[in-house]
Order: sequence, then C-alpha cells, then structure tokens
Amino acid sequence: MKKILVILDGVVAKKLMQRIVETNTRDNNYDVVYMNDAVLPEQRASNFTFYKFDPTSESKLGMVLDKDIHTQVLVALNSKDEMLNVIKNIQARKKNLPISILDYWGIDLEDPYVNIYKGIEVLANGMVERLPNIPVMAQNIGLKQGEIMEVKIPFGSSYAYRYIGSIEQKDWKIFGLYRNEQLVNIKPSLILKPNDVILIIGKPTVLMQIYNAIGKSQGQFPMPFGHNIYLYLDMYVQKKKRIEDVVEEVKYLNKRLKNTKLIVRITRPTTVGILNFIKESFSQNDSVEIKMDYHDLGMAKLLKNDTRSFDIGMVILTHEMFQDKKDSKTVLDLKLPIFKLGENLDASIKRTVVLINDINSYEQISPVVFDIASQLKTKTRIFDMDPIGELEDKTNLLDHFENLSKIFNEKIEIIKDDKNPIRELKQQTTSTLQILPLKEGMFNQRLSWKFLYTNPDFIAFDMKKFNQLLIPIIEE
Repeated sequence: MKKILVILDGVVAKKLMQRIVETNTRDNNYDVVYMNDAVLPEQRASNFTFYKFDPTSESKLGMVLDKDIHTQVLVALNSKDEMLNVIKNIQARKKNLPISILDYWGIDLEDPYVNIYKGIEVLANGMVERLPNIPVMAQNIGLKQGEIMEVKIPFGSSYAYRYIGSIEQKDWKIFGLYRNEQLVNIKPSLILKPNDVILIIGKPTVLMQIYNAIGKSQGQFPMPFGHNIYLYLDMYVQKKKRIEDVVEEVKYLNKRLKNTKLIVRITRPTTVGILNFIKESFSQNDSVEIKMDYHDLGMAKLLKNDTRSFDIGMVILTHEMFQDKKDSKTVLDLKLPIFKLGENLDASIKRTVVLINDINSYEQISPVVFDIASQLKTKTRIFDMDPIGELEDKTNLLDHFENLSKIFNEKIEIIKDDKNPIRELKQQTTSTLQILPLKEGMFNQRLSWKFLYTNPDFIAFDMKKFNQLLIPIIEE
C-alpha cells in the first residue's frame, strides 16, 4: 500500500480530484490538502484523508509530510509562486520525494525529482488532435514519446479491406480496433474496414510512417503487404527469349510501382550468357538485388525464406510456374499478392480489368485495383456479366467501385451484359492486367471437360494470355 500526497487548488482541482476518485483501486492511500470545499468529492472512500489549509504554510505542510512516509506528491495549484513555494517546502523536509506538478506558466526546473506536466501543451495537443488528418498519440504512457497512436482508416485507404494477418507489421503492431464505437477482438483474419479506428504501438518514427501510409488513398502498393517486390525465376523451365521478355516486363513494373527494392531470385541457372544478360539489365539500378540459388532448394523453401528476409510485398512468377498446381499451391501460405506473368509481354500495361464474381472477394481487393491503376496510369474496365442468371445482386458492389474511383480520381468503365465474361476477356487486344482474388480453389486439379466449370475466377486463373495480379483474401 503506497501513500500519495495530493495538493489541489484552482480551476482544475475539482476535475483532477474526481479523476483520482474514479480511478481509485484502493491500492493507494491518499492525503489530500485543499483550500476550497468545492474540491471535495461527493463520496469519500476510506483510503482518502482530507486536510484543509494553505499548502504554502511550511509548518502545516510539514505536519502532513512528517505524519507518514509518502512515495509521491501530486500538485496542481492556481499560482506559479504558490507552486514554487510548495515545491521548496516539500524538498526542505523530503529532498528525494518525487513530485509531479501541473504547470501553466513555463516553470523551468532542472530537478530529477520534479516531473512537470505542461498544461498548455496538453490542452493544445488535445484540441489539435481533434482536427482531421492529425495523428492522435498517447501523451503519458510508456516513454511518453508517442509510441502508442490512434489511427482512423479512411475510405479508399490501401489498408481498407485488408485482413490484419496480411499487413506487414515490422517495428509496430495493431493491438486494438474500434468499429461502430465497439471494441473488436484482434485476430489475423479480421478485415479492416473504412472508419475503423485502430490502436497501434511501436517506434514513434515508424508509427508516423504508418499513419501517413494509412491516410494516403493511392500510390502505396505493394504496401501494406510489404515494401519490396520479388521475382522468382527458375531458368530451367524458361527459354532464353522468355527470360529476356520477363526481365523487360519486371523492369517496367519496378519503374512503375512504389516499391523500395526489387529482389531477383535466380534458381537452377543454365548458361553464363543469360546470367550476364540479367545482371547487365539491372546493373545501373541500385534498388535491384540479384540472389543466386545453386543448390536447387525448391520454390516452396526459397519463397518462404526470402519473403521473410526481404520484406516482400509482391511475388512475381511466370505462368509456367503454375503448371503443377500442387507444388505452386505453396504461394497461398505466403499471404502475399502474386503477379502471374502471361505469354504476351511487351513491357507495358495499357488496361486493368476486373471480372466481378462474388461480392465478398471483390470488395476486399477493390482498393488494390485502383491503387495499381493509379501507379500504372491505366483505365480500369469492370465486367459485370451474368450469362447463367445468378441471383446475387452486385449493385452495391458496383457502387462501391464507382465511389472508390472518385476517391482515387481514376476512370472506370463498367460493362454490364449477359455475355460470357471469359470470352470477352480473351478478346481483349491491348496489353491487359487482370486483377482477381487469390483463392484456394484455383489450385485444385481440373477435369479435362472444362465446360463443366462455371466459376470465372478459376477459369481465368488457368488462362496464360495476360498478366494477372492475384490478391490474397479471407474466404468465407
């Protein structure tokens, strides 16, 4: 049981006394010195003792100090001179007693036993933090440097519709979430939504970076998955011309996307000539790292190790790597976007395409669609086609895409028809990137009778013509 001395007077005394009473856990005993009866609480707990006198009186204050051994003093007074006088009187009897004071006047004391709370700064910070686009930081917790922050997820943020387990959290962590003024339990499968308020903890400098990233509505990908993009190149299954086209396509993506680095992982190298071509292609770019694997460790092991080591936000694979669906299924465990390189590569993307299927999946990937389009400077074409007369109404989802397009200031074209969406996709002639959710069913073995399959996501995944960006989701 600790003994606390509280000395109160002035405009904040009553409120401060009320907060002390409200937070009373009965683990402390309080001696309260006051001058105005208005300070007294309506209900007085047994662990509070009240003394009414002027605390600047050295003899009277000394009587309370000598009566018990106090572990700390809390002082809030109405005058700078009174405050300095009280500090002097306390230290005359208890030199090493910790004192916390509320300062409105700019008191300058270099004393390790006096902890000064700047009242004007606290008020100013509290008012400023109510303004929009201002980070809210915990002022008096931990190191008191702002290592705890409250952040609201804005509509259109690249963090919206991301599940927490897919968000790279290095030197920071999400530890709380409020939705509709209710505290929600944190779990990796929880999806962040616009207007959610998250509580994050970490290094203050990192938290400011995260705050800025969450608040921006475009140009953040591959964040929040990670900072770098990663090319896995198995030379044994690629011909020389194919490798050359892949390198040029990846150079284009590295130039367009807002990644920090490009990691090129080469496994099962074939000829010295093609190796030199790859190295020379990136020799003038300091943001590119080339890593060699001479031991044939296998795609699953290399991807798992490298994504952890290099802060990867997107993995680039050629469509040849998906020929064996069982082996390629390991990409699901990465919980990262997969850029699948198609057959038609010309180091440019003129259009992004979305074939809407189920509402849950496409709502989750919607912010990434426009983030990518803004960086690649493409127009997005959205196909809402229903050749078999599905019952699911996608009106709200289309409205959602239109609202996001306005936030990102991106142009979209919505095509509503009852035609076959896959046939329409195949007829695209310009360099196209299809963006679709990454689903476990895509890696199931298909029967030879393809006409039995009606899920456009699975059929599109089997196509080799265009580039595809597969975004990890939480499947219901």
